[in-house]
Parts: sequence; C-alpha cells; structure tokens
Amino acid sequence: MLEEIRVRNFAIIDHLELTFGNGLNVITGETGAGKSIIIDAVQMLLGAKADVSMVRAGEDKAIIEGVFRLDDTAQGAILPILERENLSDHADDGAQPVLTISREVRANGRSSARVNGVSVNLDVVSEIGAFLVDVHGQSAHLSLLKPSAHIDLLDRYAELMDARAALSVVVGRLGDVRREIQRLTADDATIKRRADRLRTDIEEIDAAELVPGEDETLKAERSRLANSETLARLTGEVVTLLYGDDVPQGQTAALDQLVQVAALLHKLNNIDPALVDDYDLAEAAAAQVEELALSMRRYADTVEFNPERLNEMEERLELINSLKRRFGSPTIEAILAYADRSREELEGIENSEERLQVLRTQEQSQLKHIGELGERISRARIVAAKRLSEGVVVELGDLRMARAQFEVRIEQRDDPDGCFVGTRRVAFNAFGIDTVEFQMSANPGEPLRPLAKVASGGEAARIMLALKRVLTQADQTETLIFDEIDQGIGGRVGTVVGEKLWGLSGDHQVLVVTHLAQLAGFADKHFRVQKQVSSGRTQTQIVPLTADADQVAEIAAMLGTVNESGLQSARELLGEARQYKTAHANPETPTQSPLF
Repeated sequence: MLEEIRVRNFAIIDHLELTFGNGLNVITGETGAGKSIIIDAVQMLLGAKADVSMVRAGEDKAIIEGVFRLDDTAQGAILPILERENLSDHADDGAQPVLTISREVRANGRSSARVNGVSVNLDVVSEIGAFLVDVHGQSAHLSLLKPSAHIDLLDRYAELMDARAALSVVVGRLGDVRREIQRLTADDATIKRRADRLRTDIEEIDAAELVPGEDETLKAERSRLANSETLARLTGEVVTLLYGDDVPQGQTAALDQLVQVAALLHKLNNIDPALVDDYDLAEAAAAQVEELALSMRRYADTVEFNPERLNEMEERLELINSLKRRFGSPTIEAILAYADRSREELEGIENSEERLQVLRTQEQSQLKHIGELGERISRARIVAAKRLSEGVVVELGDLRMARAQFEVRIEQRDDPDGCFVGTRRVAFNAFGIDTVEFQMSANPGEPLRPLAKVASGGEAARIMLALKRVLTQADQTETLIFDEIDQGIGGRVGTVVGEKLWGLSGDHQVLVVTHLAQLAGFADKHFRVQKQVSSGRTQTQIVPLTADADQVAEIAAMLGTVNESGLQSARELLGEARQYKTAHANPETPTQSPLF
C-alpha cells in the first residue's frame, strides 16, 4: 500500500508530505484547491509521461517520492521484477518489504526515475506501478479498461488460475513438437543441402582423427625440433662446465671444484667438529651437481635434428588450425563436440519420416488434450461470467445506473490448425480457447460496447467501483484511487457510494477525492486540501483532520452550512456512517470512536 508521498515544487505545491493509512482515505476541499493534484502526482510517480507544465513556476525541477509497503500478493508480482533489474532492497526479517519510487521532472523537459534509489527506465516504473495502484477517474490509470486484463480478472474470479497453468504446460509442449515438425518439413532442397553439409563436415573431422590436446603437444615438440641445434649446443656447454673434460684452459669443472671444497671442509671438520653441517652441505651439493650433469648428458642424447618430423608436425598443426577456423571452434574438444551434434542432427534428418510420424501423432494427441482442457475452462468461465455480470449490474443499480447493462463477452475463433473441440478446430493460446472482454451499455437503447468506449469521468469511476466491488478477491492491486467518483450523483447515492468504498477498504487501501459530505463521512483518515497565499505565491496545503471537531467542521462546510445547524447535521452524518462501519466492521479495517 501507499504509505507516504512526498512532493516538492509540483504545480502549486511547494512542499508536501503525507502519510496514508489502511482503510478509506478521503481527500476533500473547495473546488480549485488542488485536490486532484495529489492524484496527478501519484500518476507521475507510477510512470505517467512527464509534463513540464507541472513544475512549479520559478523552480528548476519537481520531485515526487512514494513509499510503498508490499503485501504478499504485491511481493509475488513485484519482487521478481526487482530481482531481474537488480533493485531488491529488503531484509529477510519477517517484515513486509518496503519499496520507494521517485520521479524528478526538470523545467527543461528532462526527467528521471528511481526505484529503491537506483536509476531505471520509465518502462520499469510503469511495469511495477501496474501492480501497486489503480487510479480511477477523469485521467485514469485503468487496468480494468484494458481488454488484455479481463481474462486474468475473470479467471481469478472463477478460481481457474491453476487449471490454466496446467493448460499452459500442454500448450508449451505442443509448441516444441510443432517447431520440430516445422524444421523437419522445411523446403526439401534446403534439408538436402543441410544434410550434405553435415556429412561433409563429419567426414572431414573424422578423417583428421583428432585427439584432444594433441595440438598443444605438437606445439611443444615442434619448438624442440625447430631449436635442436641451439638445444644441443647449450646442453653441451652445461655438461662441460659441470663435468666435462674440455673446460677452457685455466678453468676447472664445477663438480671438481665442489669435490675439492668438500675435501677441504672434511679436514676442517677434523679440527673443528662445529663445521660438520658445512661439510655435509658441501657433500650434498657435489652429489646434486653430479646428478645434474648426468641428467643433462641424458637430455643431450635425446636432442636430434629431424627436418622430416618437423615438416610433419607443421602440416598437422596447419590441418588442426584450418579446422578450428572453418568450424569457428577454439579447441579440438569443441570441434569434436560439433561433430557429435552434427551426427545427431544428420541422424534425425535421415530418419525424418519415422520421426515425423511420431511427432504428428504427438501433435494430434496434444491438440485433443488442449481442446478438452480448454473446453472445461471455457464452461467454468461462462458460469463465472454470468455471476460476475449479475453482480456488477446490481452494484451499478445501487450507484444510480439502474438501467445499465453489463456483459462478459466470451468468444472463440475457428482455426484450421487449432485444437479439437468436438468437431471444430478452435484457435487457442496458453490461456485457453476463449477471448474475454467486458462490455456494457450505460444508457437504455445503446448497444453493448467495449468498456473503454462507454463512459468517461465520474461515470467511468462508478463503473470501476461496481467492478471492483464484485472483483474484490480477484483484483490483486492493493491501492485503489477514485477521483471525481461523485460526479453527477446526490447525497442519497453518495451514502451508498461511501458504504461501497468503505467496504472495498477491507481488502484494499482506498484513496478518494470527493465533494460529497455523505461519502467523506466514511473516512478512516480524512485530509482537507486548502490554498493559501504566502509571500505573494499561492500554495496548496493538505491537512490531516485528526480531531473530531475538525472533521465535523469540514463535513459541515461540504454541506454548505457552517453554523450550529450545519455542525449538528455533520455530526449526525458522521454518526450514521460510524454506526454503519461498526455494524459491518472488518477486523483489519480501522474504525473511529463514536462522536457522542
């Protein structure tokens, strides 16, 4: 739910901080005071297009920030988006996660958005906002007017989401089968060319008789052969210096010198036993040098100059490198893996007729299964649609739209490639075999038309209220905002609207902008919007009415009489509303104490 909103330099708002509560939040005030500016701010926060005219005159930017606390339903929808965009910012401490969204609109036309302090594309804000708030009114952020949302709403209302998920799995499997069929039944010439290419590739790789890692082994051997003369010369010099008979005149082999050192240390040790460790060290060094000399002699015997073997290795490495280039593979292992995949694909092509027969049998079976599941879901939708339509018509009657008609239109479309429903072939998707759209007629004699084309302004808001009342359990949007819902209705119906809005607040947080005292009387939290002039500038202020006397005074002003008689009428109106709320109290919905 929307816990807090902070607004700075937006329209005629200088600075504003509001804390909303659970239940029914009502915003009232004189015409032109700026009540709907709050709704505009919320819509801007949720991803509406930036409007530089909303930046307060003389300021360089407007800033709006909202704090939302996510219930379990909102978490299920929003947390995956936050994870996907690396925006998660909540601790696993058992508390409901909090989400912050901010928008900044500059006077030069530039704007930016942040979620949990991280800059994001506006599309991400809109995607998240769709799960947070629905705004119903003259400039509506209306999910219920989008035909694409109707099938989800109906299915949740009919408790069909699990059945639809099972159908979706079968549809996904059919998609896999059809893609393989399409691949196997592509143009014959294309398939033949592909098979020829695969055979050529496989034959060339097999003929090379590649061994994993052999290229590295060949490179090492090639380096030794290519440098054999240098290796022989340097190895000979090492052996000579260590152990040889051909050391330059005036020099002594290293091993001879170490033997002499060891003999001298032996004599020293006989005189001073403290030098025993040094003597042992000299003995060990002499032994190691002798071993090194023998090792180098053995290595020298292996060094050979073999031009033929060098040429063979060069040719082998060139073959390996050409295969790497051709198949775009960096290693021998990757080339061999490509050959294995090619063999599998070629086998599939060569056995395509047999495979096609299996796939077509699977396709027919799955199309029948989809038809059975889809028809079962469709029947349940038809029953639920009738119940939903009847409920909405009743709600509309209470809202002074007694002659309005409402219908959930469920249609199917023939498709020669569709699933089997009896003797028909019907189009389908992961949702089933139906298209669903809410339609209505607001006035007698008018035909049923799509919901989005029927009403506007306050009439649309009442239609949305009727739908929300019936779809309360199916609707997953936690915060509902109604603007100008009282347009064209009087006090008696206003009481009914107030009862219905307050009833919605048991499952939703509800914010209402209204001129009707009868509706405002049901507020769990009441805010008054007022304009004032300070330092020659007009400013909008919103004041929470926390005292009963303040709320009574506001209700009296809305009734048009701020005298004792008007105040008494306001008390009676509030008393009746609170009696209704007490009688119909939901444990989760806050109630106020009686006035008397």
